Amino acid sequence: MLDTSARLLRLLSALQVHRYWSGQELAEHLEVTARTLRRDVDRLRSLGYVVEATSGPGGGYQLGKGTAVPPLLLDDDEAVAVAVSLRSAADAFSGLSETVMGVLVKLDQMLPARLRRRVGALQSVTVSVNDGPPTLDPHLLTTLAAACRDNEQLQFMYRDHQGKASRRQVEPLGLAHTGSRRWYLVAWDIDREDWRTFRVDRIDANPSVGPRFAPRDPPDDLATYVSRSISHDPYRYRVRVKLRGSVKTLSKQVPPWCGVLEPLDDESCVLSIGAGTIEALVAQLVLCGMDFELLEPLELAPELRKIAKRLDRATRATRATRG
Repeated sequence: MLDTSARLLRLLSALQVHRYWSGQELAEHLEVTARTLRRDVDRLRSLGYVVEATSGPGGGYQLGKGTAVPPLLLDDDEAVAVAVSLRSAADAFSGLSETVMGVLVKLDQMLPARLRRRVGALQSVTVSVNDGPPTLDPHLLTTLAAACRDNEQLQFMYRDHQGKASRRQVEPLGLAHTGSRRWYLVAWDIDREDWRTFRVDRIDANPSVGPRFAPRDPPDDLATYVSRSISHDPYRYRVRVKLRGSVKTLSKQVPPWCGVLEPLDDESCVLSIGAGTIEALVAQLVLCGMDFELLEPLELAPELRKIAKRLDRATRATRATRG
């Protein structure tokens, strides 16, 4: 039979993996009696863990929220994932570099030798190639997330793409990100009576949290809604092109921030893109890495040909110089 310390570690790991266990299920999982389980739960509580229990036929256990941060148990992959995430956070969030390095040092001290080598290799060969300072405020992001979770209204000043500021009162729904440092808040704009997508780095750093609200029916496909919002509005130029391939195949190649993919038929898709300039529009098309057919607006065809001729002249000049 396992000693008390080993049982406590197994119990803690089980409670962290599943949100809720019935008493019988948890006892069978740990291969202990119900009486031993109750004693071990009490021991965890004495160590600072909040373990909530309900009695009766459907009673069980789950970890609750406490006033302190007790130790966490991580398996090998989780420990490496935490290290990778922390390394990315140092570049993505402003004001977190020293905090992140402190956590990484503590994590390194806790890791067994085999994991320390893996994480150490990652840290030693990774460099940052950011094109500017971190733009995300972690306090702002967590404030927005909490308001989404708790259904609380938000008021904040928001700057549009032209730098014009306006006060917004919204009912937040959720957060979305494109895999880079771009984060977006999806919310119901009370004054405009419609869903809106707000870039987080354009939101005032100290939004006001208001009263709770009854959640509205969200857009059918939140990911598609966000992709369409950030790919079209409020850009001056918009284009729809035809690509060969299914949505499942092309979604792995076309970056989500590049545009919105929609099925056209069994063998092709439509990609909708928005940009502030023709050059930016062409850049996004090039990033797709494949041939395309312009569907609309056909009026842009002459502008696209001009850019193509510019590139052709550049390559001709290079060939002439080498010749």
